[in-house]
Amino acid sequence: MNIRLDDIQVPVTDRDTLFLKRLRPKGRLDAPAVLLLHGVMANGRIFYSANGKGLAPYLAAHGYDVFVADLRGRGNSTPRIDRHARHGQTETITEDLPALHAAVRHIKGEAPLHWLAHSWGGVHMSSCLLRHPQLIPQVQSLVYFGSKRSVHVRNWRKRLEVDLMWNIVGRLLCRSVGYLPAQRIGLGADDETDKSHRQSKQWAQVAPWVDSDDGFDYAAAAQQHRLPPALYFAARNDPCRGHPDDVRRFRDESGQHLSRLRLLARHKGHRHDYDHVSLLTHPDAVHDHFPLVLHWLAGQYQRVVENY
Repeated sequence: MNIRLDDIQVPVTDRDTLFLKRLRPKGRLDAPAVLLLHGVMANGRIFYSANGKGLAPYLAAHGYDVFVADLRGRGNSTPRIDRHARHGQTETITEDLPALHAAVRHIKGEAPLHWLAHSWGGVHMSSCLLRHPQLIPQVQSLVYFGSKRSVHVRNWRKRLEVDLMWNIVGRLLCRSVGYLPAQRIGLGADDETDKSHRQSKQWAQVAPWVDSDDGFDYAAAAQQHRLPPALYFAARNDPCRGHPDDVRRFRDESGQHLSRLRLLARHKGHRHDYDHVSLLTHPDAVHDHFPLVLHWLAGQYQRVVENY
């Protein structure tokens, strides 16, 4: 694969530096850009593996200049999250994402730029655009994999993974350790600050889409501003972390915008009933639904049919 890899450091405060992994096709200086963002208890490695697999290498191989972010304290960003970290999702929305966007724009100039996300990363991205509507014209399109804001569904997996592990055990760990050591206990690929856990826990409940720091009303902003065209993927075998009904609710509360919702399920013609992670990491994704991402990024919206 003829792809060049670069590491980029993006200072965001006097203390914190964000990390971008850049994957770009050699010889394509004018390639359109894509910014990829992970969810909670995760980092950018959800999009690429050491042996060149994943959505990021796929997009680079198809002519895109790909920038994979590690949010503050995660992945290769520095310093790592510890008990002294005070940032949360408000800082992700108001500081980190605008800084990452500006860094990509500084490198790429006026080249088209798309935003893609997995899970809670989609909530961060839509929130950032609604809070900073001047960025909306600079983003050509959005693609979200398993992104939901609130968990309305009720089943035993939700009671175990959300109600017990995330809400109760997560808060107890934050209070005792000072942050959520998700990587150490095998709960996730990366850690979360106490504030980011508390804020995302509040939003994941059936509660208003309002910032706990300053009361900014994202739901109201969604009625005033129109997000870029957005493609929402939901996995059939995702009972609570990105249940298709909750993905649909997130799409609906994001205001009027051109959108499609694709259910990745065998009975809808896809190869598998994917889950919250395999919709990005399964080897068949490159032949199954990743081509739909290419259609969407190319502006060929009519080639992506809603099936939910």
